[in-house]
Amino acid sequence: MAAHVRKNDTVQVIAGKERGKTGKILEVVTKTQRARVDKLNIVKKHLKRGRSPKAPQGGIIDELGTIPLSNLMLVCPKCQKPSRTGRRDLPDGRRVRYCKRCDQAIE
Repeated sequence: MAAHVRKNDTVQVIAGKERGKTGKILEVVTKTQRARVDKLNIVKKHLKRGRSPKAPQGGIIDELGTIPLSNLMLVCPKCQKPSRTGRRDLPDGRRVRYCKRCDQAIE
């Protein structure tokens, strides 16, 4: 199933502990329907020594957690407001998303 958001989209969190904050999507995990958003949902991860190049000495590191796609709403690049999206077929055969608030195509 295609997601309503993609990598590099600006989104606003509409539910959960990060509600109301905005950020840029770094990665979409389609298998679990979740996304990593820049500087949001920071979680602590405990590492043993030698297990990771991030912390070869081990310890507790901060890492980006994932947020369910259902808790994210795309911020329209044209009207700068969070809005629902739809899909529309263009005359040249391409399918694009569009903002249901301002009715503009989102490229």
